[in-house]
Amino acid sequence: MPGFLKSLKKDLEAPIEARGFGTGWFAGFFALLLAGAGFGMVLVLRYPGWLGTPELMAVRDWSGFRPLIHVLILGAYGLAIISLLLRPRKALGFAALALALGAGLLGGAGAEAQEVRSWGIFFGVDFFVLNLVLTGLLFAPIERLLPHNARQRLFRTEWREDLFYYLISSMMVQALTFLAFAPSKVVLGQSGEFEGFRALVGGQPLVLQVIEIMLLTDFVQYWFHRAFHRVPFLWGFHAVHHSAKAMDWLAGARMHFFEIVALRGVTAIPMMTLGFTPTALQIYIGIVYVYSSLLHANLRGDFDRLGHVMATPRFHHWHHGLEPEAVDVNFAIHFPLWDKVFGTFHFPKGRWPNGYGVPERVPQGYVAQFLYPFRRPGV
Repeated sequence: MPGFLKSLKKDLEAPIEARGFGTGWFAGFFALLLAGAGFGMVLVLRYPGWLGTPELMAVRDWSGFRPLIHVLILGAYGLAIISLLLRPRKALGFAALALALGAGLLGGAGAEAQEVRSWGIFFGVDFFVLNLVLTGLLFAPIERLLPHNARQRLFRTEWREDLFYYLISSMMVQALTFLAFAPSKVVLGQSGEFEGFRALVGGQPLVLQVIEIMLLTDFVQYWFHRAFHRVPFLWGFHAVHHSAKAMDWLAGARMHFFEIVALRGVTAIPMMTLGFTPTALQIYIGIVYVYSSLLHANLRGDFDRLGHVMATPRFHHWHHGLEPEAVDVNFAIHFPLWDKVFGTFHFPKGRWPNGYGVPERVPQGYVAQFLYPFRRPGV
C-alpha cells in the first residue's frame, strides 16, 4: 500500500508535459475528486450522527442530494476508466476506481443510516467535502487561468500538509465552535442590561450590519495578529502558518489548532455579543471562508488602488514575504485602513515578494508542527 500511495503522489505531482490534454491526467484527477466526494458523502449517509454536521442536515435532506451522489459515483467510474485507458501510469485511475467501488459497496446513493451509539460528538466529513469541493472548484481553475506565478502547479510543494490542515479544521468543527464561542457566551451571560442596545444593532439594515461586523472583527483581528508576531511564544504558533513556502488558495488552511481557537474566540466576541442578527453573522462567515482563500490565492493583479481600500492577494502576500521589508506588515485581513492608522501598511506599487516562508526551520508534518511552538529553542 505505501508503494501505491507513492505512485499516486508521483502521478498527482507529474510535470506539466505529462499531464496535458489526452494523457488521461485530467480524467484521473477529476475521477479522484468525484470519487472522494461521493465516498465521503456515502459515509455521512451511513453514519450521520458521527460524521455529519447538524447545520448541514438540510443539505442531506434535500431531494436532490442522493441523485447528486449517484452522479458523482457514476462520473468517477467513467472518468477513471478513461484515465486507465489513456494513461501509462495507472495510480490515479485505480485510486478513483477503488473509492468509487467502496462508495458503491457501502450502499451508494441508497445508503441508509446505521444504528450506532451516539456520544454527542461528530466529525464534519460533509463540511470538509462541501467546503473543499466548492472552494477548490472556485479557485483552482482561476489560479490556472490567471496565475501570479505561472510555474507553480496545483499540487505544489507541501500540498498534502495543507490539505490535511483543511481536513482537520473541517472535521473538528464541533470542538472549534465550542471552544471559540465560549468567551462570547460568558460575555453574554454577564451583560444582560445591554439588550436594548443589541436590539438597536439588530434592527439596522442587513448590509450595514455585515460591514460593521467586518470592521469590528478586523480591528480585533489586527491586534490579535500583531500580537502573534511580536510575542515570541505566540509567534511559535503563527510561524506554522507562515512556514508555507508557496501561496495559493489552500495555503490559508495551514494554521495551528490553538491559534484557530484563539482567533475565532476573540473575533466572535464582537460578532456574537453586540446584537447582530443570525443572518448577518452567517453572511459574514461565508465571506470569511471565501476571502481567506482569495487572499492566499496564486492570482495575478496588482490592484494598486484597490489594495489601499480592501485587502487583496498582493497586499496579503507581502505579509507572507521573506524580504526584510515584508517583516511585520499588513496585519489587516479585510481593510488596510488599520495598517495605515497604526503604521504597518506596506504596498509598493506593482511589486510582489520574491519568496515566502520564515527564516527559522519549522518542521514538516502536522504532528511535528502541532508540537513546534512548545519545542522551539528558547521556549
